[in-house]
Amino acid sequence: MPSFTPEGKCYYRLKLCDSIFFMTKNYHFIFIIGFLSLTQAIFGQDSYASLEKNFNTYAKELSHELNSTKDTLYLKSPNRITYVYSINEDYKREIDTYAGKEEFKVALAPLTKGKHVFVVTEGRKRIIFVIRKHADTPAEIKKVNEIELALAESKSNQG
Repeated sequence: MPSFTPEGKCYYRLKLCDSIFFMTKNYHFIFIIGFLSLTQAIFGQDSYASLEKNFNTYAKELSHELNSTKDTLYLKSPNRITYVYSINEDYKREIDTYAGKEEFKVALAPLTKGKHVFVVTEGRKRIIFVIRKHADTPAEIKKVNEIELALAESKSNQG
């Protein structure tokens, strides 16, 4: 049985309208989040290289990080890192180095553009992770960002 508000409106109908209002509000929120994600993916600032870490429990002893400019890989472990090599998309080794230390730096400049699988050996253990090099030089990233900024400004001036 429907009840009425003091203004004479049906209580059930008021609830239904409220729920429809909140539902459309949620759709607007989801649309905005989706649009922002797409915009970030298209116009987002690309980096020189990105690291896909190995989160395996056996690999947690090896710290593998990129520096702030993302042109050097830092490897650090409590055990001795014996060997470091990388295999590119053409299955060729571009880095093939004996480390023999607990801390080791690898410059990413000699690598070609694309995906590189790194293998770090610590005794009998091999830890594998991926580095993707997005540009040949950091200056190339800067040029691309300047072009994207100029395009965005020209679109805003037109509209």
